[in-house]
Amino acid sequence: MKKFSTILAALITLTILPVAGFTEETSSSDDPDIVSYTIYDDKQLLDGYTHKYRELPRGIIMEMIKDDTLTSYKTAAAVRIFREQYSAEAVSREKKSDERILWRRLKLTDSPFVQVEIMHTLCKLDRYKYFKSMVPALIQKLDHYNNTVNEIAFIALNDIVKDGSNRSREARIVFNTLRKVLFLSRKRLVNINEPGPKLKQKLQLVRWSIKVLGTEELQRLPKEVLNLL
Repeated sequence: MKKFSTILAALITLTILPVAGFTEETSSSDDPDIVSYTIYDDKQLLDGYTHKYRELPRGIIMEMIKDDTLTSYKTAAAVRIFREQYSAEAVSREKKSDERILWRRLKLTDSPFVQVEIMHTLCKLDRYKYFKSMVPALIQKLDHYNNTVNEIAFIALNDIVKDGSNRSREARIVFNTLRKVLFLSRKRLVNINEPGPKLKQKLQLVRWSIKVLGTEELQRLPKEVLNLL
């Protein structure tokens, strides 16, 4: 009997303990300052929940996005699934409802993971309407201290740019935003010979915008950037 009790206690303990690398979040993990210092890999968690939700129907995914109690990893994964699998199918009336749900979640969340996924998704729903406001915000996320936020923001920007038709209006928005960012950081660029990962991302987007707008735009960039280009 004593041996059975010991085994039962061990089994109960195992069911309570989190699995390393993939676990439910605690209430504090929605704080981005805390998330970046946990032992868990943010990218692994986001990809794990995305894989887990891949087969869920559209209605369930939208209810998850509306759920105020859902943790940030789960919400971000649900938004990603909606964008990748359902956003292109939205008809006019349905699209307006989807936009309202996403806007509400964007206003309520302080999670950078959710913010990036929603901004990316809004651009996919209505590029003309959201490009001007969402793309500069995504560019700002390229400087985020959390590498996963930085990575998914860059993926989002590349996807949005690739999805367009090299419109000068859009290239101008990208160029002007990056020009301001690079001017603000030009003192730090003076002694850089080899750009780091974040700077490489910005330079790649600058090159795209110049390709669309013309090389005369090079004159408007800080001189510290020209050698890096």
